[in-house]
Amino acid sequence: MSTSLYVFSIGLPFATILLVFGMRYIAQIQQAKARLASDEAYRQIAEKAVADHGAAATALTSIETRLAAIEKILKDVG
Repeated sequence: MSTSLYVFSIGLPFATILLVFGMRYIAQIQQAKARLASDEAYRQIAEKAVADHGAAATALTSIETRLAAIEKILKDVG
């Protein structure tokens, strides 16, 4: 058996092990990036929901004020 074939046959399992661990490392990096993007999207949705809730509360207060004024006018007329 030649020396180069011997080194190749010994090195191939080690190369395979390194390749598997490298692929797992890259997959974990991609999962972390996807998780970060997802968390950022949820944060933006939550911020928008809070802002919309504040706008709805303001609109509701405005409607209640106008309704009270209309009720007062109707009581004065009736």
